[in-house]
Amino acid sequence: MVDQAATTAEAPVAPLEPDSVPPLDAHAVERAYRLHRARRRRRVERRREKRLAGVRFWLVVLVLVAASLTLGILIVQEVQRLFGV
Repeated sequence: MVDQAATTAEAPVAPLEPDSVPPLDAHAVERAYRLHRARRRRRVERRREKRLAGVRFWLVVLVLVAASLTLGILIVQEVQRLFGV
């Protein structure tokens, strides 16, 4: 039986020496923190805007229905007044 692990071609992994480790950016953590805070803020604001857009939509629909009903009632009353029905 052939050992499959021994037959695969892999590059040897060289351990990192302390001298070859790249220097860390001192402000990288702070920038990442600000980036994630900004993303979270945008997500919360978008959720709030979607909810308010839904409320505005239904408010406009309600106003249009009320205006249509009012106009319909006024038209019926005017027709009754004109034709004496």
